[in-house]
Amino acid sequence: MRVKKFFVAAICLLAILLTGCGGGEKSSSKTVKIWTSGEDYRNEYYLTECRKKFPDYEITLEYMNSSSIPAKIIEEGDKADCDIILSEEYCYLQKIAPQLATLNDFDFAPFLDDIVTPDKKFSPEYKNSGCIIINRDVLAKNNLPAPKSYQDLLDPRYKNLISMPNPASSGTGYMFLRQLVNEMGEDAAFDYFAKLSENILQYTSSGSGPVNALVQGEVAIGFGMTGQAVFEINQGVPLEIVYFAEGSPFNMYGNAILAKSYDRKEVRDVFNYLATDLCKGNNEKFFPDQIFKDFAPSIKNYPTNIRYGNMNDDTLAEKERLLKKWTFS
Repeated sequence: MRVKKFFVAAICLLAILLTGCGGGEKSSSKTVKIWTSGEDYRNEYYLTECRKKFPDYEITLEYMNSSSIPAKIIEEGDKADCDIILSEEYCYLQKIAPQLATLNDFDFAPFLDDIVTPDKKFSPEYKNSGCIIINRDVLAKNNLPAPKSYQDLLDPRYKNLISMPNPASSGTGYMFLRQLVNEMGEDAAFDYFAKLSENILQYTSSGSGPVNALVQGEVAIGFGMTGQAVFEINQGVPLEIVYFAEGSPFNMYGNAILAKSYDRKEVRDVFNYLATDLCKGNNEKFFPDQIFKDFAPSIKNYPTNIRYGNMNDDTLAEKERLLKKWTFS
């Protein structure tokens, strides 16, 4: 009898273990992990809406700056703890294209043709345009005028009152470097940034850093994203957007699925929702620079008729070459 009881108990234990393993696999298959270089307020929007749309999925979102995401993907390969890449710069997505799924089933037709890449490894998310942002209260406190040109920013009066994203870690920082290389010539642009560094309080690791410093009153002038500046202005923060004669620098950001995760339905479900409905929501709420053929939203206080600057040669090879020369931060 004892042997029989032991045998039955052993069978029950085995059944429990197998059920537990099966349950663990089922739970794992419901997990969707996203890496993003997006700002906090947009990340909150994306995550909240995804969890409402897919209550049965365990969706997580982790922030990294734009250069860290490709570095981790390259280092970790198929072991990377990520399924979807959100809000990443086109150049960096191109760098890890071999690790990305080809989005054969995704509908690219609604997007402007010139922002869809031929390999269809990632979907467009937003055009990130840049501007100079000022805090007039900080300027007034220091009895300083608002700058009217990039050359004005070299004035020693602005020492420790300027913040810029580090081009080596931030796509926002790099787009200013790329534009001024195009406008001034490479040697003159690097000479300019060498002089500008004398007035920089901090090179931030992310594109949102200068706006955060402006909001806190730590600096008077920031190189930043138009969309983030407008978001803070609409929260009542006394910031002002300025465009110099060179116009607005810009770069494109997109979304992708890692090839190792493409065969999982829940990953494709979340990606398609992010890259369609929520992409349009992001365009309408935060970054209204046009990316859809038949959708051109407007946002309160967002500049209209933006004159975009010279962003020629905005390629991965050029970016890597220029960043090897960047030594100012």
